[in-house]
Amino acid sequence: MNKEQIIVKAICVFRKEDAILVCEGFDEVKGTFYYRPIGGKIEFGETSSKAVRREILEEIEANITNLKHVGTIENIFTYNGDNGHEIVFVHEAEFIDMSFYEKASFWGLEDNGIRFKLLWKPISDFSNNKCNLVPDGLFELL
Repeated sequence: MNKEQIIVKAICVFRKEDAILVCEGFDEVKGTFYYRPIGGKIEFGETSSKAVRREILEEIEANITNLKHVGTIENIFTYNGDNGHEIVFVHEAEFIDMSFYEKASFWGLEDNGIRFKLLWKPISDFSNNKCNLVPDGLFELL
C-alpha cells in the first residue's frame, strides 16, 4: 500500500437468497479472516460503474446486468500492519450467467496472477461481528 494516498475503488454486491458473494482474505498481522465483495480500483477517467463491470469481467470472466449504485463508504483501516484510506463506491448487480449462483465457491484471478476465493456467505454471518465484512459500514448499508 502507498503511504498517505487515498485509493478510489468500486465493489459489487451480488445476492443469492440470504447470502452475498464475497472474496475471502486474511490479515497476517491480525491473524484474522475478512470478507469483501468483488471489485477493485477505479482507473483515471473511468466511472465507478465501468470499473465494476471491467473488474468483474477481468477477475471472474462474468458479465453483469441491473447494476445500481447503493452508496459510498469512506474507509480508513489497517491491513497487514499498514494504514489505508479508500473511498469505495458500492454497487449491486446480477450475473447474466446464472451458473454463478449454483456454485458454492469458485476462484477469481487478480491482474497480478494471484488467485482468490469467492463464496456465498449468509448476511447473518456478519451480524454481531461473527465474521468481518469490509469495508467498515458495508453491513449497515446492505
